Amino acid sequence: VQLVESGGGLVQAGGSLRLSCAASGRTFSSYTMGWFRQAPGKEREFVAAVTWSGGSTSYADSVKGRFTISRDNAENTVYLQLNGLKPEDTAVYYCAAGPSLSWYPSPFPSGYNYWGQGTQVTVSS
Repeated sequence: VQLVESGGGLVQAGGSLRLSCAASGRTFSSYTMGWFRQAPGKEREFVAAVTWSGGSTSYADSVKGRFTISRDNAENTVYLQLNGLKPEDTAVYYCAAGPSLSWYPSPFPSGYNYWGQGTQVTVSS
């Protein structure tokens, strides 16, 4: 599976962005999909994830109520809608794909086998 993120950019605090992750391969619909982010000098952290069917999602506490993950299996794409952006959301955002082992999508990087190259999100104050 190859993953390509897009949609990052520079936005003012309070603004919105929509990230997309396009996946290659016919088995996209069988994977749990996740979004992670990494800010300079910090560890990669979990943002959101969605199961293969879209029936279950999970979010980091820091983004709950502001970010929304969704997927379109017909288009082999997963999305992350970012609303109410804050300067602390500035990071490189990575898309990841992993096996669907549970009804609850994993928040751990070890649960994902494939990673995109990342897209930069910068939020100015």
